[in-house]
Amino acid sequence: MRHRPARWARAEWGPLYEAVRGPLVRRRWRAVPMTLAAVCLTAVIQVVQNRPWGYRPVQDLGAVRAEDPLWLALLRTPLSLFVPALDLPVWGALAQILLVFGIAEICLGRWRTLAVAYAATLAGTLYARVGIHLGVLPASDAQVVDTGPSAAVVGLAVFVSLRHHAYVTASAVVLAMIVEVLVKPNLAGKEHLAALAAVLALCAGERLLRRRRGPWRCRWCRGRQWGPADAVSSSSVLPPSQSPTIRRGRSQRRSCR
Repeated sequence: MRHRPARWARAEWGPLYEAVRGPLVRRRWRAVPMTLAAVCLTAVIQVVQNRPWGYRPVQDLGAVRAEDPLWLALLRTPLSLFVPALDLPVWGALAQILLVFGIAEICLGRWRTLAVAYAATLAGTLYARVGIHLGVLPASDAQVVDTGPSAAVVGLAVFVSLRHHAYVTASAVVLAMIVEVLVKPNLAGKEHLAALAAVLALCAGERLLRRRRGPWRCRWCRGRQWGPADAVSSSSVLPPSQSPTIRRGRSQRRSCR
């Protein structure tokens, strides 16, 4: 009875732990260079935007509003991910980036991590624009400054959790975002839900491709072979005489010449 929580924790987080532990032990901070660069960039932008001379340049380069032209919003979206919200403590944004981006960079690679992060952020930005146009959101939301890594962090957390079968963790993140909208129905919370919808669509599309193609080599998994035979190794189903782990006798050896 007392071992049930430990077994549940191993089943929930064991695959993710094993995926992260190896690279961190071998390479330490060198395993997450993109994450460290993102943390430093966010900290520098926070210092700059709190200076009288730096607030306006940061807003011009990284502040996204639904009232802005679409082309301008798309140009500002990449940098907006690293512009901390002025009404929130910056240490929260730095901790989110360090933890979630770091795990995602190890599990997915830096470019795929950025791709999922920007997809989630862009989904939230476009939702605000479409929602105001359709009347689902109030017109006053068009002037709300949309910055920060929160949408990307939420999307990456769910994406990595689903990839490593941590379904309870992914469900907890989704439930937390729903509760956030119910308790405080602001634009940021609704954008988080839009980001989650985009990430869940990515996961569903990837799973559909796996089922249609059967066993295939997934580039997102750094060369791992996915398919029905993934859970069972070839040596466990071969008879002893054909097992690759047993040395062949003299009569079983074959010449390759």
